[in-house]
Amino acid sequence: MAALGRIPRSRGGVCGVLLILLGLWAGLGPFVGPYVHFGYTPDKAWAYNTGRLYLSIVPGAVAVIGGLLALATRSRAVGVIGGVFGALGGGWLVAGASFTSIVLKQTSILPGSPIIWGTSSERTYLETVALFTGVGCLLIFVGALTSGRFSLLGARDVQADQYYDDYSAPSPAPAPDVSQEGFPTSPGQFQTSQFPDEPGYSATPVYPATVRPDSPTATAPTFRQAGVFSPGTGSSGSQGQQTRPTE
Repeated sequence: MAALGRIPRSRGGVCGVLLILLGLWAGLGPFVGPYVHFGYTPDKAWAYNTGRLYLSIVPGAVAVIGGLLALATRSRAVGVIGGVFGALGGGWLVAGASFTSIVLKQTSILPGSPIIWGTSSERTYLETVALFTGVGCLLIFVGALTSGRFSLLGARDVQADQYYDDYSAPSPAPAPDVSQEGFPTSPGQFQTSQFPDEPGYSATPVYPATVRPDSPTATAPTFRQAGVFSPGTGSSGSQGQQTRPTE
């Protein structure tokens, strides 16, 4: 059952592409958002700081790696690991900022402040969801879905496993040729019982293989034990053969 660890590459196609796209947006969104005044400070495109590195680039890169693993692999284990990577990247997007500031007490690792026009609280919420919590939740969902799909055993996987087993199994050796000269080939020459009064007895006469039944020199037919062939050589048949004349 070695093929059970192998699956069609299309199994992780959709989930892998989603993980890659979400990871790219998570990592690059804060850098391109300032082009339309959307995102977090600093309000300048491609501005780099430690907050964007640890809170956007790193989780986005982890999600992209997970998507590439799910997209390219045919192994169940690697596909499940790719889904776990995507879920971990999404989890860090959701809880990374609060974890670094509250638990690690790193005041230098901050996402910045939302870029707000006026006092629009709806825009602030939208920026937070679009760059951190929302995309992080989507990554967690798609990562879990990816791991579930790769761990699923479908009917096609069982058929592929049987195909690989049949293909890798050695071919059976040809049956040896056991035919011998004079061996009876007619089904009527084999008897199912030794005596006529036993069940399953077949009264088909057996003649010597080298003598025709209508020949003047033909001997009387004999009845032989099942599975044993020994052509008769005279009126008394072969030596050691247990026979019984026809009544």
